[in-house]
Amino acid sequence: MDKRLSGTVAIITGASSGIGAATAQALAAQGSTVVALARRKDRLDELVQTITTAGGNAIAIEADITDPAQAERAVESVIDQFGRLDILINNAGLMLIGPVLGADVDEWERMIAINQKGLLYTTHAALPHLLAAADDELRGVADIINISSLAARKAWANFGVYNMTKYGVNGFTDALRQEVSKSHVRVAVLEPGAVATELESHNSQEIQAELATSAVTERPEPLHPEDIAENIVFMVTRPRRSFVAELWAMPTSQV
Repeated sequence: MDKRLSGTVAIITGASSGIGAATAQALAAQGSTVVALARRKDRLDELVQTITTAGGNAIAIEADITDPAQAERAVESVIDQFGRLDILINNAGLMLIGPVLGADVDEWERMIAINQKGLLYTTHAALPHLLAAADDELRGVADIINISSLAARKAWANFGVYNMTKYGVNGFTDALRQEVSKSHVRVAVLEPGAVATELESHNSQEIQAELATSAVTERPEPLHPEDIAENIVFMVTRPRRSFVAELWAMPTSQV
């Protein structure tokens, strides 16, 4: 099989499960050296073992990207080891649902920290190296893909702060795209609908039960993480002249 990403290096945040883990395996299968970044080191080590057993290249870096210093150190560690960075997948995310009235504002802070600040800190640290990769002869292009959500396109009661974080991701993505696209750094957003991941499990049992019966999340057949990973591979393997700026990935049965 032609490995379209041979020689490239990719960082994937939130790589310990779900979309992040599936994307790490998919990019490694295309020849990229994958840097799996998250807080759960045991999960990352298992992922790296899976990738290397399959013949790919991967390392794990344990970091909390809501801390700008840790995000910076993680990126610099990648450059120290591999000398380049070609792809950044900002995947780490948290969805905590509930009404605004009586909400635990600490939950709001956690969502803003992971969904927005972590994405900002990692992008800020990575961008100079992505610009350098776009300027060399390997591909002549580099990629940032920010994983947003259907919640960036449609708001629902009790999703307010999560909606806010994801609408913000879309706005930041488009603004940064306009800053760096002429330098051939492609900054794209991918908005999944329902995907079978751990995303809902961080909520209380009561909230999880409500989500399971809610019309908002009615999905007889949710997407698999591998479906999103396949879309990401498509986006980052376009020729230099081509750019998928926004991709909305939905289960067929979700309205």
